[in-house]
Amino acid sequence: MGIADVARTLAQVPTLLALKKGMQPRPLETRDGLGAMLERTAAAHGDRPAVLFEGRQVTWAELNALANRYARVFKSQGLRRGDAVSVLMENRVEFLATVLGLNKLGVTASLINTNLRGRPLVHCVTTTESAKLVFGAELADAVAESRDELGLADGDDFLWVPDPTGSADDRPPGNWAQNLADLADQSGDVNPSETGEVVLGDSAFYIFTSGTTGLPKAAVLSNRRYLASAMLSHKAGLKCSHKDRLYICLPLYHGTGLMIGVGAAISSGASMFIRRKFSASNFLSEVREHGTTCFIYIGELCRYLVNTPERPDDHRNPLKRMMGNGMRPDVWPEFKSRFGIKRIAEFYGASEGNVAFANLLNKDCTVGMTSAVHALIRYDVDRDEIVRDERGRCIEVEPGEPGLLLGQINPEAVFEGYTNKEATEKKIVRDAFEEGDAWFNSGDLMRQVDAGFTLGYPHYQFVDRVGDTFRWKSENVSTNEVGEIINGFDQVRFCNVYGVEVPGADGRAGMAALTLEEGVEALDLEAFSRYVREQLPSYAVPLFLRVEPEIAVTGTFKMVKGKLREEGYDPDKVSDPLYAMKPGSDRYEPLDRDFAQTVLRGEAGY
Repeated sequence: MGIADVARTLAQVPTLLALKKGMQPRPLETRDGLGAMLERTAAAHGDRPAVLFEGRQVTWAELNALANRYARVFKSQGLRRGDAVSVLMENRVEFLATVLGLNKLGVTASLINTNLRGRPLVHCVTTTESAKLVFGAELADAVAESRDELGLADGDDFLWVPDPTGSADDRPPGNWAQNLADLADQSGDVNPSETGEVVLGDSAFYIFTSGTTGLPKAAVLSNRRYLASAMLSHKAGLKCSHKDRLYICLPLYHGTGLMIGVGAAISSGASMFIRRKFSASNFLSEVREHGTTCFIYIGELCRYLVNTPERPDDHRNPLKRMMGNGMRPDVWPEFKSRFGIKRIAEFYGASEGNVAFANLLNKDCTVGMTSAVHALIRYDVDRDEIVRDERGRCIEVEPGEPGLLLGQINPEAVFEGYTNKEATEKKIVRDAFEEGDAWFNSGDLMRQVDAGFTLGYPHYQFVDRVGDTFRWKSENVSTNEVGEIINGFDQVRFCNVYGVEVPGADGRAGMAALTLEEGVEALDLEAFSRYVREQLPSYAVPLFLRVEPEIAVTGTFKMVKGKLREEGYDPDKVSDPLYAMKPGSDRYEPLDRDFAQTVLRGEAGY
């Protein structure tokens, strides 16, 4: 800890004080919400650009007017405060107008991953009891495939949105869906009176997280949480104003892009450069061309960027501040130095969680601090369970030791949970430290780190996910969901899915340990490869397979993952047959020692 470190930290104090003042808890019945915040911003910065997207520029007044027209269509079709509507659309202006228009009426927007097809897509629409489905023309085929299973009425409950700048065919998908754009053109654009009835306690969004029961779970995100996240990002994370421009390429059905990115822009009046998908090769040229000063990131994107060919002038760009999550310590200093970044506001927080961390003091390689009551407790990774003492209480870890993060559930840190009450209860740890207490189980391992002078606030690092979910290619993957699909292959008797580390890549790649049905001497690699590619999103397809005679289980019949993770795909540690799907390939093949060593050296290209 040096004088410079102390000075830099003290310089952040005014920001912390302003944030504390701006985030004073407000009663849930307070009349406010995302739609109301948009109206305030449109009134203050109406002529300023709100969105730059594929050659279009939309001002705040124009975005608000489009949201109003959409809201009037939704109202005319009977939607009311408390209803839910599923939204399936790529990043674009119309996505924003849809969710903002729904919020103005107090209708919850249920945001669906654009990669989903078939059963998971049907589940996401039906589990939230959505009254309608609004979808983009670019995803009409996905909807058409499952339309008969969605429980929605043709002609009334399907609304499609043309894609004016995309490559999608804008011809009507059929008489089973209405054209939202045409209906909106015939509607007024005055702020609807219903926006004044929306309160902080109303649900703004359902955001889906990977489910341990095999299908995604809908996490509830209230207006209060959304506005708090927007304020945090605006005032203390990005420290942005109406003069800034945010680069947003994360999918807006995810919390980071929607809450931290769009939220900060609406809160501050900053403009947004929005991309459908991330492109490492175009990133820096677009930052320069459009003058983007802030970047909403996840760690994987930063790794892709540092792996692009380096140029001597990479640091000559307007980008100075970033906010996101998942930046790994091995990437952080190189990214910051190479691209001339002044502030990385790394944060940690689950969509459904009640405890969040943010690097508000601009330290390196940390998720920062929190004001929420929390604890790091001992966790048995091999048995996949919390360790309790002889009194049945949880055991806190020592500073520097990885522990499972819990967030205390109290009036200031409400756990909003999921739409499914049983799923909500499974995330609560009760009687952790005393009789009757309740804590949110994050499912993540964290550790306290030394970050220098921190005004007395402990700082932390994310270590890993535990249990039934891992992260790969910017997506959370449910091991149970993948296992359920693999178990549907007729040659497989049992399957145990887990994540394994791949040097040079963020997160964990999928690996599946299989036992074969009686009489099956060898897995049909051609048929199995085709099966998993047809049944799973690309990011959920396991890269490695291990065929075992028996699946190891605990005394309570839980499948053991710890030893499997430790042994991974290393032939020197595993005597069972191993298989891999190599980069660029769509078929599994035997994993030999040479290729395994290439992977372990981080040279395989995953």
